[in-house]
Amino acid sequence: MSIFDNKRIPADKLNIDWEGIRRGDYSDRYFWNGMTILAHLAREGYRFNGHSPMLEAQGIAEYRHLLTGDTVVEMQWFARRKPFTVVAGIDAAIAILQRCSGHWEGGAFFHRGDQLEILAVQDGDLAPYAGNPLEVTPVLKVRGRYRDFAILETPTLGVLTRASRIATNTYHLMLAARGKPVLFFPARFDLPSTQAIDGYAYYIGVQRYNHDTGGNTPPFVSTPAQASLWGGQAGGTVAHAMIACFLGDTTELMLQFARILPPSIPRIALVDFHNDCVKTSLQVAKAFFERYRRAVESGSDEEAQRYKLFGVRPDTGGELRDRSLQHLPDEPSLYGVCPALIRALREALDRAWADWSLSGDWRERAAEYCRQIKIVATGGFNLLRIQQFEEEGVPVDIYGVGSSFFSNSSVDGTVTDYTADVVRVKVDGRWVHMAKEGRRACDNPNLKPVEQKL
Repeated sequence: MSIFDNKRIPADKLNIDWEGIRRGDYSDRYFWNGMTILAHLAREGYRFNGHSPMLEAQGIAEYRHLLTGDTVVEMQWFARRKPFTVVAGIDAAIAILQRCSGHWEGGAFFHRGDQLEILAVQDGDLAPYAGNPLEVTPVLKVRGRYRDFAILETPTLGVLTRASRIATNTYHLMLAARGKPVLFFPARFDLPSTQAIDGYAYYIGVQRYNHDTGGNTPPFVSTPAQASLWGGQAGGTVAHAMIACFLGDTTELMLQFARILPPSIPRIALVDFHNDCVKTSLQVAKAFFERYRRAVESGSDEEAQRYKLFGVRPDTGGELRDRSLQHLPDEPSLYGVCPALIRALREALDRAWADWSLSGDWRERAAEYCRQIKIVATGGFNLLRIQQFEEEGVPVDIYGVGSSFFSNSSVDGTVTDYTADVVRVKVDGRWVHMAKEGRRACDNPNLKPVEQKL
């Protein structure tokens, strides 16, 4: 459930190995050890036989009667990214708790998820953190018999950490881009099984940015799986491999793209195949405009839409200097998709129409056609690089970002870790403090009871 639509993701859409989680296949083994010990003690009817100064300090002197195997706890999950985390993955964590809490007996799994009291925030909430683990913002709280959900700490932390990392990184990339679209291109850098939750987390980050800034920037993902949890659609253009299939003729490829694929798919030409982005862009723009003009003059609006060139995408490798910049001194700043290349490309596109032998009002219409062609910059973009381009006023319209969505570094401040702690236990109907030194139960007014559902 996100703050943007108040709809919870159905558990069956999450593509989670429920049986594997119930067996502990995805849990750190020490949690399985603890669950096994508690289950064994419960079968024995063991009553606590140790000494607890912590309980005595809270005025509880009699505790030897407590059944350790059935200890009921309060556990809280919180993020530790400064200054805040954009929360995502809550629905997945809840589904794991509800579907996988319980115990095995005789080869059968007995569900206990309905015995848990779960409090949670919504995806898209912010979780502030200033660095003091005594003052945290819980995003999830669970009260129940610990042995029923002990092994679920690892997978719940995992889904919260990964999803929130991507959502928060997306939020900061959007801030750096000043609201320009940031395309989500990291599918090739991780397992196919992560794409659905990754794309959803990206969507949450974009929506949080729009929520905070009053913007309306749409999310753009590249695979259907990335859009599957939020009802979006994947988009894309062509790969370098397709240009090779057309024997290096980018223009011919794009003309066939426009002829065959529906007009709803933006026509974005990948223009760096020959390391001559300006020349290739001009060739494609001219060919498209010629067909656009013929379609308009013949009265075919649908055909004209097919030949509206939405954008060009330079994706020059960092070891190359585009041919349009060869006349400049050889400097490191001129390699790859650099500010000078983007400026040269924008200038060339804006004046391309002047060489098209047009007359009358077609000159003005051609000038507008060229001005509307967007530049989609891809290739090694991250937060700092986008910030640099924006601060220098580089005329990029859309950024494409890949592995930087996964960044988790203490150097650049993107570390997004979650922690879960038992902070209280229930003793004779009373909740008492039982957290390790340096931790305590904390409140969050955004925590709300979760409907029980398996």
